[in-house]
Amino acid sequence: MLGCAIHRKGRVESRSGLHHASQRLCAALLLILPLASLAPAPTAAQTAVTLIDSEPATGPREEVVLGLSQDRVAITANFDGSEILIFGAVKREAPIPQDDPLEVIVAVSGPSSPVMVRRKEKKLGIWVNTDSVLVDSAPSFYAVTTSAPLSQVLSDTEDLRYRVSVGRAIRSVGAGMHIRGAQRFAEAVIRIRSDNDLYSLRENTVAVDQQTLFRTAIDMPADLTEGAYRTRILLTRGGTVVAQYETNIDVRKVGLERFLYAMSREQPFLYGLMSLAIAIAAGWGASAAFRLLRRS
Repeated sequence: MLGCAIHRKGRVESRSGLHHASQRLCAALLLILPLASLAPAPTAAQTAVTLIDSEPATGPREEVVLGLSQDRVAITANFDGSEILIFGAVKREAPIPQDDPLEVIVAVSGPSSPVMVRRKEKKLGIWVNTDSVLVDSAPSFYAVTTSAPLSQVLSDTEDLRYRVSVGRAIRSVGAGMHIRGAQRFAEAVIRIRSDNDLYSLRENTVAVDQQTLFRTAIDMPADLTEGAYRTRILLTRGGTVVAQYETNIDVRKVGLERFLYAMSREQPFLYGLMSLAIAIAAGWGASAAFRLLRRS
């Protein structure tokens, strides 16, 4: 390391030729350093550009282009269910990846609401309610269709993140510490609604052609709840979600059913009077018909 000594009178003392060279180098450094301190520092934009340029390029992007046979379901007096055909394609700007095959998951969920679940036990020969748990959120309808077994299509980590499986779609965190087997209350909701065809998991029911086209059908029962039915399409490779698309299916009552439903919610007093008048008229009409039959 070179060194130099500067005395108060500005005279530099040297004892050899090497010291003379170091003296000239130090003098040059003393002139350059103040000029270097005046140079502008690199801006944040320049730094950001450098960082962005150093990031690795991402893989080919895949997007969902979706089609529905119908995006509205009308509930009428003779409504006995509906079947919705869901079909689509995968849009990409690069060749199809060859590492893992493309899998498709379609999940349709109805409006969610809290559900009170009570446990019944037999005491003294009578079934009575004992413990109760309020399940915080449970969809009124939930159907999942996959192109392969769910355990192969979606990893447990991704299932926890996207809440695809039926068990993950229900949220229950309000059970008290004194209630034994709190998880069974959420399982009871799944069991009861599965028996009523409101919850279903249908594996190997999504047809995928050339890793580009897919199609499936969702059966919707007759006792549907009004509202927006959230429809999600997830593309996965190796158990990891690579793309997601979301839309809604609108389920509404129409015609006379819609009129009566709106009146019962918006004008309950008039709805009660109308129901009473219809009941009186029906009773009087039935009695008059029986009197005519007896006379004849």
